[in-house]
Amino acid sequence: MTTSTATPTADKPKPMVRVGDRVFKSTTVVSGSIILAVLAAVAVFLILQSLPALFAKPGELPNNADNFWQYVWPLVFGTVWSAFLALLIATPLSIGIALFISHYAPRRLARTLGYIVDLLAAIPSVVYGLWGIATLSVFVQPFYAWLTENMGWFPLFAPPVSGTGRTILTAAIVLAVMVIPIMTAICREVFLQTPRLNEEAALALGATRWEMVRLAVLPFSRSGIISAIMLGLGRALGETLAIAMVLSPAFIVKFAVLQAQSPNTIAANIALQFPEATGLSVNALVATGLVLFAVTLIVNMLARAIINRKPSGASS
Repeated sequence: MTTSTATPTADKPKPMVRVGDRVFKSTTVVSGSIILAVLAAVAVFLILQSLPALFAKPGELPNNADNFWQYVWPLVFGTVWSAFLALLIATPLSIGIALFISHYAPRRLARTLGYIVDLLAAIPSVVYGLWGIATLSVFVQPFYAWLTENMGWFPLFAPPVSGTGRTILTAAIVLAVMVIPIMTAICREVFLQTPRLNEEAALALGATRWEMVRLAVLPFSRSGIISAIMLGLGRALGETLAIAMVLSPAFIVKFAVLQAQSPNTIAANIALQFPEATGLSVNALVATGLVLFAVTLIVNMLARAIINRKPSGASS
């Protein structure tokens, strides 16, 4: 004789949805939708306004360019080159400052340095531009002359050297100073989130302070460091006023960083040319803005792909 082991299924009570949860969910959905809508509207505007420049005939664009890509390529090069130089300077400095504040400095000194770094982020870009013109360019010009005289055989330091110091390297230094506060603040917070047990375990096994940082802090903070670099790159790519004030721009493509004529950037070119632009020139400037929009989007997508990539030794 078999007995039935089935148990009657009772109707489960539906979870009660509170009004606050509904409001929060609706608010987040609306906020996300607004961001996507604004981004799509900007993209549509740039595309529609760029079409006349994209299909312009030879000679109709500024600088008598044969086509739009010939016109925009020097600007893209200058934008990427200056941002790359700025990150090359800012990344090790930001990581070093963040590590000093989070793991080496005494608590009072760390708090004071944190305030100073955060304060640097509030300085307007025009102030950085004035500092680059009046102080930095004058200070580094003798060093540029020495580099050209003793290392002119290296393509980056090829002569003739600028007599004013207003070169793309000076602009990159200004950009680096501008992005260091943002990158340092993010790296500092990420370093502080490292599990305390991991750090104590490394020290208990006999690791030095630097070995603990290298083995426990930096691997844990990899995605945060990449995010900080990408935010700094976004600031460097879109910076306008400081670059326009420091550079002596030209529509050229060259890697030399100490010469008077330097590659211009997209943002600085728009700021300098837009007040006097008319007709097709306006469409050409908007089209360069579309290119900058695309470059920034590609960089962010690449950064997201790097962050989401699993380490080679991770198990699936």
